[in-house]
Amino acid sequence: MLTLASKLKRDDGLKGPRSSATASDSTRRVSVRDKLLVKEVAELEANLPCTCKVHFPDPNKLHCFQLTVTPDEGYYQGGKFQFETEVPDAYNMVPPKVKCLTRIWHPNITETGDICLSLLREHSIDGTGWAPTRTLKDVVWGLNSLFTDLLNFDDPLNIEAAEHHLRDKVDA
Repeated sequence: MLTLASKLKRDDGLKGPRSSATASDSTRRVSVRDKLLVKEVAELEANLPCTCKVHFPDPNKLHCFQLTVTPDEGYYQGGKFQFETEVPDAYNMVPPKVKCLTRIWHPNITETGDICLSLLREHSIDGTGWAPTRTLKDVVWGLNSLFTDLLNFDDPLNIEAAEHHLRDKVDA
């Protein structure tokens, strides 16, 4: 699956022990982001929650992928929710950009797909925002947790959804 990894190995083998720094070498350089992603994607795939699936539309572009979360418990049990993740060039100094593609009535996801998850924020007041030590695995587990233990009705992004849920909970 990790086509980029095999490409990196092949390119290293082609260069040999002593290669001159020519213009063609500079065009084949791999970014720090892509080197990190090769490692992180392998770790992610080995530690993926059973309710999540990752899909890479282009195996040579590890910085763009889709995540499907199918919660097996809670309010959203049985649902299937698609997320699109794009890892910027400045990764791991800045967090990945994540958008929910599935329309959902959720206190932490707007109807346009914006997500309220502190680890996706570059600067967070509570200190739980993005840090260079975080990985894609943390992002996937965090998104998965939005449907279970991180479901937050006290500090919602989608206030109407939170109020609706709390109102229905009282009526039940």
